[in-house]
Amino acid sequence: MPGKRRWSWLVIAVLGLVLLSMLVPLAFLLGLHGGFHSVTHTGYATEQRSSASSRKDAALDSPLTKEGLSTRVDGLLKNLGPTLPKVLYSVGVSASFGFNMDFRRNSVKEAENRTTGFAVPTQEVKPPPKRHDVGVSSSAEVTKTIESIGEGQKMCELKFGSYCLWRQEHREKMKDFIVKKMKDQLYVARAYYPSIAKLPALDQFSHEMKQNIQEFERILSESSSDTDLPPEVEKKLQKMETTITKAKSATVDCNNVDKKLRQLVDLTEDEANFHMRQSAFLYQLAVQTTPKSLHCLSMRLTVEYFKTSPVDADQSESLLNPELLHYVIFSKNVLASSVVINSTVMHARASRNQVFHVLTDKQSFFSMKMWFFTNTYKDATVQVLNIEDLDLEGHDRTTFSSLSVPQELRVSFLNGDKLSSTESRTEYISVFSHLHYALPKIFSTLKKIVVLDDDIVVQRDLSDLWSLDMDGKVIGALQFCTVKLGALRSYLGKENYDANSCTWMSGLTIIDLVRWKEQDVTRTYESLVLQRLSKEGKETEAARLRATLLTFQGLLVALDDGWVVSGLGHNYGISNEVIKKAAVLHFNGNMKPWLELGIPSYKAHWRKFLNREHRFLSDCNVNP
Repeated sequence: MPGKRRWSWLVIAVLGLVLLSMLVPLAFLLGLHGGFHSVTHTGYATEQRSSASSRKDAALDSPLTKEGLSTRVDGLLKNLGPTLPKVLYSVGVSASFGFNMDFRRNSVKEAENRTTGFAVPTQEVKPPPKRHDVGVSSSAEVTKTIESIGEGQKMCELKFGSYCLWRQEHREKMKDFIVKKMKDQLYVARAYYPSIAKLPALDQFSHEMKQNIQEFERILSESSSDTDLPPEVEKKLQKMETTITKAKSATVDCNNVDKKLRQLVDLTEDEANFHMRQSAFLYQLAVQTTPKSLHCLSMRLTVEYFKTSPVDADQSESLLNPELLHYVIFSKNVLASSVVINSTVMHARASRNQVFHVLTDKQSFFSMKMWFFTNTYKDATVQVLNIEDLDLEGHDRTTFSSLSVPQELRVSFLNGDKLSSTESRTEYISVFSHLHYALPKIFSTLKKIVVLDDDIVVQRDLSDLWSLDMDGKVIGALQFCTVKLGALRSYLGKENYDANSCTWMSGLTIIDLVRWKEQDVTRTYESLVLQRLSKEGKETEAARLRATLLTFQGLLVALDDGWVVSGLGHNYGISNEVIKKAAVLHFNGNMKPWLELGIPSYKAHWRKFLNREHRFLSDCNVNP
């Protein structure tokens, strides 16, 4: 009896193993088969299509990639996110400094957005605005990005900013009439095939129809224009037309055909939306990363610096003399800072009185030093400072230890549901970074300075700024009254500020350092940052941005509009007359003049102040 029991358990175990060995491959095959696009999309049940188009469609229709297609971009953004500037947004408004897209956080409220037709923040759902409602907030806060749902160029601009303008400007007219006709026939054939395949009497026709569909998919996977099509394409078009005519004459359930066709249209729209977002992301990545040629230039200059070890001339008398005209530039870009200095000097009445202080980080310091050592700018004095070497005693070293260039805020206006050109547009506002608040400490011996962004070009003499009557104010800058602080209340909160006060641009700013110290502006800024941090947590970037928008209330004198014309980095509609009259051209926006994506008609104003004779420019193929 014990022997029989042992044998019975052994038999049961063997049978169990045999059963498992059969079930596991079967489950695998069924799971793999269930993921094929042939079952869920067109009804094919016997073989996997070989074309790249079918694989792409399968990815779109499968449960994995309804979220998966966007997830691939989301994952890439998650990895790149910490190295890119933050994203800002609000109801009816999209804003960013630098990188104005965030695909990581725009899927949760998509269904609500589609039904309401306006952007919905994640923490609170508000009704559509009845008038202009402008606001911003930061991706430094863990919140969702705005998704403005709608059609047309204006809604595209609200979602993706200057990318849509660039795409429209560089759109190429493709000769793809036959390709489009093939796609139309393919849609119709796919819609009819599942119903045809269910009719046993039409097995032969069903097989023929499937072959035609697969052949079209193969051709379209390799062709995007008519010139790419094979010579026998006309015969294939005629054959498919005959097949569709025969399918339409068959007795099928029209509801199934209609349902399948609608499914194909929805999937195509999803795919088009995904590719739009993906291409916009790649555009944003291109405008935020350093071009290969500029990186090469920086490396060559750095190597040359350590090879030659240049010695600076004694310039201490000029650098400390408060009677001279002192300009300050925050920049990591050698060419950009060089163009700013060159254009300023070329239009100066007396370049001997001009002193330029270029503040940069440790990584760019040696290339900057070498460039300005080998290039002269008439009789002007140029000093390059490494912020990590500065004595900032009394300031938080963690706050001022890294270079932060002026930040750009993208604000898109949406007036209710109307999308006319006069009621919806996108603007870029440049604001001070936290390092600007250390200027009185860095230049303690000076009385007045002019701060220049590195994306400007000077066309007139700027010496009149030092005789400007500032009426006891701290800074003078160009006001931007299209956006007022009251319109940003959803972002700024309920702080004490004048709702009718205009925002301002930091491209050209004159600062009275004596009044700054008397008003203790730096302490005001730091206290605003601490207040924000105590209320909102540890998101310091968002707190700093809010604080810099509120610091200069009542302390700013508006410059005349003739001083600066802005928008050359995103606005295609600025006339040549306006550009010629301005003293300063400000390339605020994503399309900077040193990038390939810059607006071609404006680049000439920047390019003519570039020293093209430097040997490293040709060695590194620098040709902006």
